[in-house]
Amino acid sequence: MVPADEAQFLSMLLKVMNAKKTIELGVFTGYSLLATALSLPVDGKVIAIDLDKEAYEIGLPYIEKAVVAHKVQFISSDAMTVMKEFLDNGEEGTFDFAFVDADKNNYIHYHEVLLKLVRVGGIIAYDNTLWSGTVALAGKDLSEPGVARSDWCESSPSERTQHFVGRGLKN
Repeated sequence: MVPADEAQFLSMLLKVMNAKKTIELGVFTGYSLLATALSLPVDGKVIAIDLDKEAYEIGLPYIEKAVVAHKVQFISSDAMTVMKEFLDNGEEGTFDFAFVDADKNNYIHYHEVLLKLVRVGGIIAYDNTLWSGTVALAGKDLSEPGVARSDWCESSPSERTQHFVGRGLKN
C-alpha cells in the first residue's frame, strides 16, 4: 500500500496530464486505486489488475462511498495475461498513465509491455524502487532483485525523468 505522500503525488500527476484512461498493476486494498479514481475526470477510467480479489473487496466500500466505482474496472487475473490481451485487442498507445505496485521481480517485464500500452507522452510510475526507503548500502548484495530493479530503472532507454517519493515511487 502506498503512503499518503505518494498518493498525493500520483493525484497531482494525473490531474496535470489530464489523464482519462489508466491502468494499475497490483491493487491490494485499493488506496492508490481510490486516489487515482478521485483524480480522474467523470468520464475517466482506471483498469485495476490484481490476483487477490479479496484484498480489493476490503477497500471497495471506500471506492463506492467516494462515488467513483463507475470509473473502476477491477480484473482478478495475472497482469501480463491481461496486458497482452489489451495489445491483441488493438489497445496499443491508448493508456495515459500506468501505476505498478505488483510483484517487484516482474517490473522489467511489465515495463516492456507497458511501453506499448501507454501513449507517447504518458507516464509509467513504479512503487518500491528503493530498498525500504533507503539507497544502496555499502556491502549490499548487488545481485538482489531490488538492486537489479533499481539499476534497470536508471539505465532504461525509455527513462526521461526520475522522481523519488517516499519508499521509491518512480516515474
